[in-house]
Amino acid sequence: MKVHLIDGTYELFRHFYAIPSRVNADGMDVAAVRGVVGSMLQLLGDGATHVGVATDHVIESWRNDLWATYKDGSGVDPVLKAQFPLLEEACAALGLTVWPMVEDEADDALGSAAWVAAEDPDVEQVLICTPDKDMGQCVGGKIVQLDRRKQVIYDADGIRAKFGVDPESIPDYLAVVGDSADGFPGLQGWGAKGAAKVLARWKHLDLLPDDVAEWDVQVPSIRSMAARFFEHREQAMLFRVLATLKRDCAVGTPSEWAWRGPTDAFDQVCERLEAPEYPKRAAALLAKRS
Repeated sequence: MKVHLIDGTYELFRHFYAIPSRVNADGMDVAAVRGVVGSMLQLLGDGATHVGVATDHVIESWRNDLWATYKDGSGVDPVLKAQFPLLEEACAALGLTVWPMVEDEADDALGSAAWVAAEDPDVEQVLICTPDKDMGQCVGGKIVQLDRRKQVIYDADGIRAKFGVDPESIPDYLAVVGDSADGFPGLQGWGAKGAAKVLARWKHLDLLPDDVAEWDVQVPSIRSMAARFFEHREQAMLFRVLATLKRDCAVGTPSEWAWRGPTDAFDQVCERLEAPEYPKRAAALLAKRS
């Protein structure tokens, strides 16, 4: 069994900015949702059997209580934001497992599902389908990260080649270099290359020596980096909390994520999407598998 975990939020954003607007008879723009559902049909057509889709049903999460400028959806186009409920409805009607996250984020659900699936002896491979940097912390063993747009798969060695650190160090790495997509800045003076060298040496921020004389990595600005870390250690550790994915979201088990065909509601949803060909495609896929 191979498990495909889909970042529904990323997919909706990607399609919203990649394809022209399409307003249905009710006056709602449905183009992005049409794009994502079409992409899911393609994924199923390529052989995916067990699929979970995570979405940010509410963009704000517990992380907003910890950092004031953490992403809150305030800059999201209202036309895009209005399509989230329809996306969740459409994916569920297609017969996919959907995790609409409220307290936690879509990334937390993806991480939790990846770790649950990796423990299942029937699972051969877990593919987290998103280019999101923080998902790299999940990679290793059965778990890989797939950028479907570029058709690139990252295993643990791929994460090391891309970021210069082990997957387990990704939260520490993002804590110091920052993550503009999530709204926290990192530490001033900590660039990607310098941070990678430091964390390749010590793995985690709480293992960094308290004596700057022990920072024995070849980075020209190492003393200023150390001074900045000592001065803002508490903030850096907070940023690591923000970047660390949860492992305990209620996602069920891989056997529950099996695609068994669309529900009776799929035809009606596709009418709203003005995509009459989608039910036919889904039925043909199901018939082929049967």
